[in-house]
Amino acid sequence: MKDAPSVPHGRILALDFGTRRIGLAVSDPLGITAQGLPTLLRKNKRTDLALLKEVLEHNEIREIVVGLPLRLSGADSSSTEKAREFAEMLHKQFSLPVHMWDERFTSVEANRVLRESEMSIKKRGEAVDRLSAVLILQAFLERREHP
Repeated sequence: MKDAPSVPHGRILALDFGTRRIGLAVSDPLGITAQGLPTLLRKNKRTDLALLKEVLEHNEIREIVVGLPLRLSGADSSSTEKAREFAEMLHKQFSLPVHMWDERFTSVEANRVLRESEMSIKKRGEAVDRLSAVLILQAFLERREHP
């Protein structure tokens, strides 16, 4: 009798990368669901990496997913190269697999969901990056489960 395949230990972290804020979401250990974490307010590279290192260690992260901001046409935007450079820096700094994920509709969907929740405009602004990261991660997890 064969044992069931073991599930890799650790979680996946998704980042909705921005120049002022980084939305964060983490998977459950089995890689089925996504949960938002507090948004990281960017300061400088050293501080940002130190805060991300804490998140990685605290949540036993084994992989990272970075949202790739593309134009609606699928072409690169002005933010695309910055996100790719950030992803490469994360890979070098933390020696973890880093995946890029098309995030074209996550901010639109996050804003729609938050508008429908009747949340105040101020609170919506604070929550949109986190919800975008959750949507990026959930889409990544679903694609992995059903390629």
